[in-house]
Amino acid sequence: MTTANVFGTRPLSMITHSAFLTGRLLRTLWRMPTFLVIGLVQPVIWLLLFGQLFRSVVNLPGFAYGGGFLRFLTPGVVMMTALFASAWAGTTYLQDIDRGVMDRLLTSPASRSAMMYATMAYQAIQTVIQSLIIVVIALVAGARFPGGIAGVGVTVLAAVLLTLIFSALSNAVALLTRQQATLIAISQFTTLPLMFLSSAVMDLHLAPGWVGDVARYNPMELAVVAARQAMLARTDWSTVWTHLGLLTAAVLVMGFLATRAFRTYRKAT
Repeated sequence: MTTANVFGTRPLSMITHSAFLTGRLLRTLWRMPTFLVIGLVQPVIWLLLFGQLFRSVVNLPGFAYGGGFLRFLTPGVVMMTALFASAWAGTTYLQDIDRGVMDRLLTSPASRSAMMYATMAYQAIQTVIQSLIIVVIALVAGARFPGGIAGVGVTVLAAVLLTLIFSALSNAVALLTRQQATLIAISQFTTLPLMFLSSAVMDLHLAPGWVGDVARYNPMELAVVAARQAMLARTDWSTVWTHLGLLTAAVLVMGFLATRAFRTYRKAT
């Protein structure tokens, strides 16, 4: 049964549309879980290799975070994984465009919002799985998180919000450019600077002052700070909720703008 036939059987709400389309993507992941596993290779290297290689960094004057470098690094690695994976989210749209699936979906009763939310939800589910695995690996490697389950929950939530922001951006780029090379170039241009202009791998007290100034407006830094703060024994919850609130606002804005990109795609076809 085709997607169009399923949508044509009865009126479906946007939530049902989103659930159906998300299920379509999850079935693909279930058949080919390799992508989920491959996405964990780099985080494991960061945790186990760099976590040991730079563990003495915490002894440098100015390094303000206590508890060991692995505890410091883990939230950063979680956010790096979410950022890099979501930056490639538009690849799904490009594949649908090449196969003609996108045009069939656009002529079906499925709403544009549901199509966007489905890909974002799919990326978010992958992020939850990968984030929990990274935290477990960090625990096995010796990291301890005084924030407990609540801290881990906030870390996963922050990673999901970061994923939603950049998967929406990636989807919009895919719809506007319809070029794999362009999506790759923009992903590389955005992800690496965002990573290094944050405290993901290094305390910003050791960085030049301008890096800290830029980091204040970096979604990556907002997510890292929220997660790292929630992992502490004495959590400043006002900071956590403020950062999560800003990330949520960014999700709403990017989701709206990405959905509007369907109009440009339709005009160009």
